[in-house]
Order: sequence, then C-alpha cells, then structure tokens
Amino acid sequence: MGDSRDLCPHLDSIGEVTKEDLLLKSKGTCQSCGVTGPNLWACLQVACPYVGCGESFADHSTIHAQAKKHNLTVNLTTFRLWCYACEKEVFLEQRLAAPLLGSSKFSEQDSPPPSHPLKAVPIAVADEGESESEDDDLKPRGLTGMKNLGNSCYMNAALQALSNCPPLTQFFLECGGLVRTDKKPALCKSYQKLVSEVWHKKRPSYVVPTSLSHGIKLVNPMFRGYAQQDTQEFLRCLMDQLHEELKEPVVATVALTEARDSDSSDTDEKREGDRSPSEDEFLSCDSSSDRAQVLSAGSRRRKEQRYRSVISDIFDGSILSLVQCLTCDRVSTTVETFQDLSLPIPGKEDLAKLHSAIYQNVPAKPGTCGDSYAAQGWLAFIVEYIRRFVVSCTPSWFWGPVVTLEDCLAAFFAADELKGDNMYSCERCKKLRNGVKYCKVLRLPEILCIHLKRFRHEVMYSFKINSHVSFPLEGLDLRPFLAKECTSQITTYDLLSVICHHGTAGSGHYIAYCQNVINGQWYEFDDQYVTEVHETVVQNAEGYVLFYRKSSEEAVRERQQVVSLAAMREPSLLRFYVSREWLNKFNTFAEPGPITNQTFLCSHGGIPPHKYHYIDDLVVILPQNVWEHLYNRFGGGPAVNHLYVCSICQVEIEALAKRRRIEIDTFIKLNKAFQAEESPGIIYCISMQWFREWEAFVKGKDNEPPGPIDNSRIAQVKGSGHVQLKQGADYGQISEETWTYLNSLYGGGPEIAIRQSVAQPLGPESLHGEQKIEAETRAV
Repeated sequence: MGDSRDLCPHLDSIGEVTKEDLLLKSKGTCQSCGVTGPNLWACLQVACPYVGCGESFADHSTIHAQAKKHNLTVNLTTFRLWCYACEKEVFLEQRLAAPLLGSSKFSEQDSPPPSHPLKAVPIAVADEGESESEDDDLKPRGLTGMKNLGNSCYMNAALQALSNCPPLTQFFLECGGLVRTDKKPALCKSYQKLVSEVWHKKRPSYVVPTSLSHGIKLVNPMFRGYAQQDTQEFLRCLMDQLHEELKEPVVATVALTEARDSDSSDTDEKREGDRSPSEDEFLSCDSSSDRAQVLSAGSRRRKEQRYRSVISDIFDGSILSLVQCLTCDRVSTTVETFQDLSLPIPGKEDLAKLHSAIYQNVPAKPGTCGDSYAAQGWLAFIVEYIRRFVVSCTPSWFWGPVVTLEDCLAAFFAADELKGDNMYSCERCKKLRNGVKYCKVLRLPEILCIHLKRFRHEVMYSFKINSHVSFPLEGLDLRPFLAKECTSQITTYDLLSVICHHGTAGSGHYIAYCQNVINGQWYEFDDQYVTEVHETVVQNAEGYVLFYRKSSEEAVRERQQVVSLAAMREPSLLRFYVSREWLNKFNTFAEPGPITNQTFLCSHGGIPPHKYHYIDDLVVILPQNVWEHLYNRFGGGPAVNHLYVCSICQVEIEALAKRRRIEIDTFIKLNKAFQAEESPGIIYCISMQWFREWEAFVKGKDNEPPGPIDNSRIAQVKGSGHVQLKQGADYGQISEETWTYLNSLYGGGPEIAIRQSVAQPLGPESLHGEQKIEAETRAV
C-alpha cells in the first residue's frame, strides 16, 4: 500500500455499489453499441449506471468518461479499477487507510468498505458460551426433530448425530458460500438446507428431510424403498458423497506434515509393496474383519491425497500398520486413512487374553513395535487388577463380562500373531514366516467416529451382540494407542453424540442421544420427538455409533484472547484477509493447524479467476493485531492484504479454452471424414476408458488432461511379441489420421491397427473370393 501521496483523490466520487450490481451489469451489453462481454466497463460515478465496451471494441467506456468527466471505472470481468484522471490503476484498500492517517483513534464508522463488498463476520462464531436470546434459553437451537419417512429412523438418527458436531455444522452455517458443486445430486446443498432449518432461530418442532433422502437414494440404490437400513452404512455413504462434492485439489505449495514423510527408512518407500495378503486375512478377537476393510478403503483414499474437503479435515485420521518378521526382524509399514474405527466387542475369553497381555506385561522380542499400553501408575494398576479379579470370580449370569470402550480399542489395536494359515510373506526371507502385526494411530482426527460391531452376518443367519459397552462422556484418552511418530498434541476426547439401536439384527429402531453445544444438556432424538434426558441415561445406553470431539481448554482460552484483541480495535494501516474456512476451524477445532490461505489463492499468489466472483465467501478481514497474533501462534499463511485476479491464471485459462476448442474441432472434422469413408484401408483402436477421460477434458468437465494414451487394457501380446486387440475389449474405432493427431498430442500406446486388405486371387476359381480381415499391430 502506498503512502498519502499515492492516494487517488477521486475515490470519494464512488457511489454505493454492491457485488450483486456488478455481477448483474457484467451480464449486460455496452449501452452505446450493444456488444456483450467479457471486459465491459462500468462507471463508478455516483448515480451513473453507464456500462461501456473496452479497447477490444469501440472503447465507449473511455468516450463516456472523457465526455462526462467521470474518472473511475471498473472492469466487470476482473473487477480492477482505473482512474482516467490519474491515468493509473487504483485500489479501494486506499480508502481503508485514508481515515487512519490523521487519526490516532479507530472506530467502526471510520472504516470505509474494502476493495470488495466483503461481509464482516465475528471472530468467534456460534460455539460454547454463545449468547442466545431468551427464547433460546428455554429451547436452544438445534432441538429440532425429523419426521420418519417410512423406516427412515436410521437416517434421522445419523443426521442428528452429525448435526451436533460443531465443526461440521458451523461450516455449513458460517461458510455456506463454500458449498458449491456441479456434481449431482448436490447432496451438500440438501444437507446445508437441512442444517439451516434445524439450527435456525425460528426453527419448527420438526423438519422433513425429503430432499436429502431422495439424494442419498440416487447415490446408492441400497437405500431405495422402505426397508430398514444400517445407520453406519448410511453415514459412510453420506460422508463419502459430501467429500466428493466438496473436495478441492490441494495447492502444491501446501506442506502436508505427515509423520511418515519424516521417516526415510527403506520400508517406508515400499509400504504398499511390503504388505502381504496374510496381513489382511488375520482377524483379532474373531470380530475385527472390518479392520482390514477399513484400512484397505483408507489405502485407496490415500492415493487421492491431492484432494481435501471439510469432511476429510474433520473426520480423517491415519493408522500406522507394522508387520515384523520374527525370523529376520524386518519391519514393513503401511500408512492408511480412516474416517471411522470399527471396533470388535470382545467376549469373556478375549477380555481375559487382553488383560493378561496388559497386566502380566508379556515381554516383547527386542526390536518389536512396543507395548500395547503406556506405563500405568501402581495405584491405578492395583485398583484395576482388583476390579477385574472380582468380576472374574463372579458368575457371568449374575454380573456378566464388563466391557469398556477402552477394551474394544485394545482389541482393535492388539498385536496379531501371523502364523499357521496366516503366515507372513517376508520380502527379505523370500518365504512364508511367522510374524507379528501391530496397528497404531499416526494422526488423530478432530472428531473421532467409533462404530461398535454389534451385528454379525453369517451365511445362514444374522445376530446382534447386546453386550453393554460402557463409554466415557468425557476424557476418552487415546494415548495408549498412539504411534511414537504421532503428530497430534491433543489426545483426549469428549462425547458429542451416540446412536443406539433397539431390536434384533432383522428389525429394530434407531435413536440418538446428543449433547447440545449451547447449553451442554443431553437430549434424546427419536424421529420427530426431542426429549431432555439425564447423562446417566446416556451412559447406560446401548451404543452403536459414537462421535467424540477433541477437548482442549487451551483452545477455548485462545479464542477468548483473539476476541479480546479484536475488541481493542487498535488503529492500523493494514487489514489482512484470512481464509473463512480456516477461521471456522479456529472457532471449532481443538487443533486448527497452520493458517491455510492457499484455499483461496492460486499457486502464483493471486485469486483464481473462477473464484473472484465469490471471494467474499472465501475470506474474512482481520485487524492487523489479530492477524499478527494468529500468524505468530499458528504459522502458515501466506499473508494477504490485497486481493487481485491472477493474470497468469487468466492467460492459462484462455490458453486451455483455446486448446480444448482446437482439439475437439479437429477431432470432429477428422471423425466426420472417417465416417464418410465407405471402405477405410486401415482402422485404429483406442481404449474407451482413455477416450472418455479425454472427452471429459475437452468438454470442460475435467480440468486435468488425460495423460498418455493407454491401450494396455485392450491390447493382448502374442508369443511372437506382436500386439493384437483383446477379445471383448472396450475400445473405439478411429481413422489413421485421428490416431496420428491424438498420438502427436499425448503420446502413449501401444498402437493397435486393424488392417483391411483384399486377398490376391490365385486362379479363376478364386475371382469371387471374400474379403480377408487381418489384424496387425505394432508397439509404439
């Protein structure tokens, strides 16, 4: 920002302009010649509605400015300002600093609007301690039931549990402008509307989630009809779809601090390759088969780490899985992502094994991955041992096995012996060996979703485990299950909500118990009925799915300090822009992480052109003292005090559009000529999988080019080394000219050509010989 000598003296002539007005004008035409955009210019003089064309046409905007002496104009495509009198580009941020130059005091009235009509939002959004109206004191927000649409209690319970997760709900309430998607069925829009209705000040007694129900049925046909479904399956489907619709590519400059990146051992470089089939086949406590499925699904998601969303930010954690060969001591590792933990419910014998391993302190072989539990104090050890001894001496019909959530976690993370039919295939020994497998948490999620595996589905029948599993309302500590490389500082969790199932494996009813974030009271959500309950009711509930949130008093104090800094209103010449999404993390996360302004910036440090029109939805203006405090506390960045459209990205977008237009026009031309040929001499084959990717790119559905042509799926190599078309392959036929054109752009192969030739007659009797088709191929 320049000093007072650089200020444009004509900024005071700007009238009242809103973003909506400018967007509306950008869709219009030049008022003098009728030409349409882009690059129309709007006059900013008070009460002047003129819109004119630029230098690309007749430059009526300049003619108007000179004739009317209207100095300031704005480009309706880039929103950049030009002053004809000063003959230079000007910035509305200068109006922000002007009142401060001669004044030592700062007031809200003294602050003129910034360069864009950005909304001013409070530093602390609705969270713990939020002041509510008298009506909210009687019935706080969020206590809204949901109508049963026909065996939809599984959906209602899941939605209520998610709705009472503050980081997710506050995102949809405070960052609604970020909920943008072109993907059908736009489930994120339906969920945003539902959350707004549930938490609105003038909320109804219950809502009807018809739109979201219809959308989830389009995503997964399993939920069609009126049969009872599993609430956990619904949660996974809903969150996966929300992630797909809201995901954005991670800017390359963002450093993702994963513990596995800091380890440079040989095993880390071959994590996927080091994994043997026997690792996934081993089951712990006879009920942890889902663990392999969860880890496998996480592995597939890990390959797409270029993308993130609010769902992955809140619910994603990572597990470090280690397998040690007991012969050569080689340790292979894998790092996998999870969004929920499916925990087995150990039986009496399993509990005895777990407690024996814990309290007898079975010695581990030197070089193994460590003990399952951290060292405990002697007093806690004796008290727990006596309790377990008393329970073990009491008949099970009187007392029953006491199972805690910690027991379920211990069963999940217990060391697995790989032997017998489940021996480990060691890469170093080159044969099957006995091994030991460990799982540890590498990164804890902000909200931990725990699924207790109450349902068993066998070949001929299904049944439900009704054992009571006690779980803490506060202070669930996961330190005993953390890897040494774990980057999470906060390890304790408090319960947010729990979903319960009443009934059998074949039928039943779902309800949810949730803690209201405003008054801290617990409520039962039973479809459209909402009832306050005591916390002992929650503790005695038969939990099925539990949502825990990281707890941190330090985070609460940090928010209070930032609110105090903002209230000081210290005078400053600069105002800083910060990511609205990160600010929501700061207000609701225990560990918000570094400031991520890259979410609204391109790799060149400017605003991507496609985001500029809704930039006010992406950023929040902070005073200098608040920004400096947050930056010193959390790091990240970069610092942004000026918003501008990236000219480099604009040029790249125009070049990309031109490239797409040339490629698709050339293909249509060549393919039209190919279709007109009655008997083509040669036909080339191309993989339809690659072609569909290329088609999505040239039609603008995908921003990334498809990469080299990959015909490997449709090619079959003969013993002589020749490549021919695979039987039943998914391929398309194109001309030689089309193949040459696409191959010159993308390369790849192998080249598969079907050559058509007429056999030469050997005698008069063969004059009417039929056409012979010979398939020839040659590798590129």
